[in-house]
Formats: sequence, structure tokens, C-alpha cells
Amino acid sequence: MARKCKLTGKKPLVGNRVSHANNKTKMRQLPNLQQKRIYIPEEDRWVRVRLSARALRTVTKKGLLPFLKSEGLTLKDVTA
Repeated sequence: MARKCKLTGKKPLVGNRVSHANNKTKMRQLPNLQQKRIYIPEEDRWVRVRLSARALRTVTKKGLLPFLKSEGLTLKDVTA
């Protein structure tokens, strides 16, 4: 399973870990992904979604279906 937020598209970043001696080593910064069950009152059901912490805050504020509409996604895109 890819480490990618299905709602916002956040994915790992690649950067350098730099020591005091200026030695550089590759590192990955992973997004803060969470597996959550979100209730959809319009359909009276729960869906399981893997999303970033930032997306979870937005979904909590707006609701899942309005957030998906603003991002141009459908419920099938994020639950499949």
C-alpha cells in the first residue's frame, strides 16, 4: 500500500540529513497518515479511509462529502 493520502495526495518527501561535518545522507519524510473510520450521515454508514492528519482536521471541520466535492473526488476514489 502506497504511503499517500487519498484525499490530499500528500506523499513522502526526499531530503538530506546533514551532519555537523556537512556529510549528507538521503532520508525520507513520511506524511502523518492515519487509518480512520468516518461516519457519513447522508448515507447513514461508516467508511474506512487512510488520510493525513491535515486532511482529518479538514474533514472534521467540513464533513467528508463536501471536502471530496471541493477536491474533485468521489467516495469510490478514496475507499477503494
